Amino acid sequence: MAADTPVLARLAALKRMSVRELKAEWEALFAAPAPNNSRGYLEMRLAWRIQELALGGLSRETRKILDLLADEIDGNSGRKAIIADPRNPVIGTRLVREWDGIEHTVTVMKDGFDWQGRRFKSLSAAARAITGTQWNGYRFFGLREPRRDDR
Repeated sequence: MAADTPVLARLAALKRMSVRELKAEWEALFAAPAPNNSRGYLEMRLAWRIQELALGGLSRETRKILDLLADEIDGNSGRKAIIADPRNPVIGTRLVREWDGIEHTVTVMKDGFDWQGRRFKSLSAAARAITGTQWNGYRFFGLREPRRDDR
């Protein structure tokens, strides 16, 4: 499909393509052979790539945060401080959330979050300790980046 075709048309066309056509599109956009024959995977990654090429990729700040998170997960990070996330409230802020009828308070620290004397590197980890399930900590505590239409 031509690169000057509107992004939405290109995304919609992915659903009509055969796996063979998806693989050909993959080679055109990634300059490499498709890694597998999974239709869902090819559509998802191609949709991302089409948007990335047309609208721009991740911002420098987002790439930096992702690299730091990957280093932290891999144990390659020598820093003990949490990664500065622009969504983090100022140090000392107390986040209060009721869960299962119990009020939970998490305090924002310089290097993480405190809940009941336990330290967590992320709000998600604190939310998981509270609920016992996976949560996005910012969502759990009602902190989110404003949507584009909120601005």
